[in-house]
Amino acid sequence: MKFEAAFDQGQFPTIAVINKATVPLGVDFDKLVSVLQKFLDGYFVPVWGYPAKLQIVTGDPQPDQWIFLFVDNADVAGALGYHDLTKNGQPVSYVFVKTTLADKQLVSVTASHELAEMMIDPGAQIWAQKDTKTLVAYEMSDPVEEQTFEIDGIAMSNFVFPSYFEPWHKPKSRKFDYLGQLTKPFQIAKGGYLIVQEAGKVSQVFGSAAKAKRFAREDRRGHRSEYRKPNGQVLSRSKGKIRFGRGTGGPPNIPT
Repeated sequence: MKFEAAFDQGQFPTIAVINKATVPLGVDFDKLVSVLQKFLDGYFVPVWGYPAKLQIVTGDPQPDQWIFLFVDNADVAGALGYHDLTKNGQPVSYVFVKTTLADKQLVSVTASHELAEMMIDPGAQIWAQKDTKTLVAYEMSDPVEEQTFEIDGIAMSNFVFPSYFEPWHKPKSRKFDYLGQLTKPFQIAKGGYLIVQEAGKVSQVFGSAAKAKRFAREDRRGHRSEYRKPNGQVLSRSKGKIRFGRGTGGPPNIPT
């Protein structure tokens, strides 16, 4: 059976936020969802212009809702959260709570990171042209993923602005990320990285050697970076097996 993606129909989404984790998140769940809504409304949407309504759901989400799911463990070891599609073609983001906490990271930061990237490129398929040879993945949080700020005492992830992906801007000519840490397009913070494509090959560029080492220890199967590779290793949760991706720039494989 073939499923068609259904998230590009000209309307702003309602996102069902579901907590299936069996361990504490390190923050009250209701408060976290409230702060994530403030993150969208007061910080992200004024820059990116794409709103959504977050709704806590304890049962089954509606067929037309996007899904934001907190669960205990990553089905891929070391990945703190990544994007996928439901078999009905709706975007879904996962936050793996035990994995995040074991890596001494904050669930709130992972959640805001995933939410930002889900909003703008739910299919993990958009690229920006850096120059005549290089494409850069349209990821809002990766370049600054270890930088944070607080809303109501809860840490959120920094994120880049649209200007970040526009190579014609001169250094220091405008703001390139929310915290104002970057000074030019495609710059990478020390704790960040970029997914790039050159001559059809997809790889990562890191902001520091330390970040590269941390990244190398992770099992990246099923991560957004793998979906962007011609032969990326994409996890099929329905069958519990690793299968190859659908090609550079294509959407994630939809479980059947």
